[in-house]
Amino acid sequence: MLSRDQHPVSRQFMSSSALKVLYRLNKGGYDAYLVGGGVRDILLGLKPKDFDIATNATPEQIKALFRNCRLIGRRFRLAHIVFGREIIEVATFRGHHDSASDKDQQDIKTSKQSEDGMLLRDNIYGSIEEDAERRDFTINALYYSAKDFKVYDFANGVKDVENKIIRLIGDVETRYREDPVRMLRAIRFATKLDMEIEAQTKAPIKTLAPLMANIPAARMFEEFLKMFIAGKAVANFEQLRDYHLFKFFFPAVDQALDNNDELLERFIILAMENTDKRINNDQRVTPAFLFAAMLWYPLQNYIKQININNSLSPQDTFFAALNEIMPEQQRSIAIPKRFQGVMKDIWILQDKLAHRVGKKAFKAFEHPKFRAGYDFLLLRSEIESDNTQLAELAQWWTDFQDVSPEAQLQMVKGIKGEQSRRRTPRKRRKPTTTFSTE
Repeated sequence: MLSRDQHPVSRQFMSSSALKVLYRLNKGGYDAYLVGGGVRDILLGLKPKDFDIATNATPEQIKALFRNCRLIGRRFRLAHIVFGREIIEVATFRGHHDSASDKDQQDIKTSKQSEDGMLLRDNIYGSIEEDAERRDFTINALYYSAKDFKVYDFANGVKDVENKIIRLIGDVETRYREDPVRMLRAIRFATKLDMEIEAQTKAPIKTLAPLMANIPAARMFEEFLKMFIAGKAVANFEQLRDYHLFKFFFPAVDQALDNNDELLERFIILAMENTDKRINNDQRVTPAFLFAAMLWYPLQNYIKQININNSLSPQDTFFAALNEIMPEQQRSIAIPKRFQGVMKDIWILQDKLAHRVGKKAFKAFEHPKFRAGYDFLLLRSEIESDNTQLAELAQWWTDFQDVSPEAQLQMVKGIKGEQSRRRTPRKRRKPTTTFSTE
């Protein structure tokens, strides 16, 4: 336990909404603490983004205190206190399974594990000490009280924060089996916080990696966002590949990388570098762009295979390949339809941008996803450096955006060697009259 003068954690660094929740829970007669990342980040001198709260109040008791509360989750019962766009997550102290009452043990809705040891439901409540033991990493088992301004440290987390060590609490294999996503979290915290994973914590990851196959595709989408759309995509990619975990995100990509597909690897790393740069510059990004980059060359391989055995039109070939690759990918990550649509637009635009005769260039330019398609084209031209046609096409579109409408029209008229697909209507033959020469 650290007294107020022994730590830098202060209410001035906390969300006003989080403080309101802490105060109301305390006023209602409950213990309440800012816990986990919020405390850890302040200790590290970082600006915290998440303000999670742990309390001895049950979800139902929390809901009775807050009109703006909604209860969520089956696996873990949580309370979300909604303040406009900000959500403060409040969890009841977790207890140990072997300390649950007989009634709890008999109630399948309270606690349930799979054959692999994975927690399917876990709503057993306990004390703050038990809750700390149930936390995943020592650096997340830190509790700040707004009543006495002390930081409660039950697992030497402050020391690990100072030494920049990621360390699991408890038996490492058991903890990974309870929730295999902890393997991803270990990597993510290490790259995000510039820390090292402790030897025993990292030792079983490669062996236990197959447990990730049990994680639902919807949860894997959430983990994808945390790993790849948070400014550390390249670092996380390298770690995931090293620990044999990347294949649970993108199996087709992982297999191609194992077969030394250097073009694919350079392309997705360049796409991730661009994504990281945009995020770290506070620019907007869409997950769809990175999904499109990951699957572009596997999609092209499907198109080649289909063309070998079929004589379909380019459009039919594209959609046949799309119908092969997307269901396969969806089994790993449940990509929402809104992002699938953007992915498809980016891919289709690669063909549209290549055809610029007549009104086609202007139609492509007016497409709602033109910018994403153009950025994708630039990445392709940078990777496929020996493809002079692609480089010229990318430069043409770069110039096209910087000139006046009149100059754009002249650029389109100046295109040579590209034939319009529009058929010229055949002229109707006039009937001929045969004159006799006699």
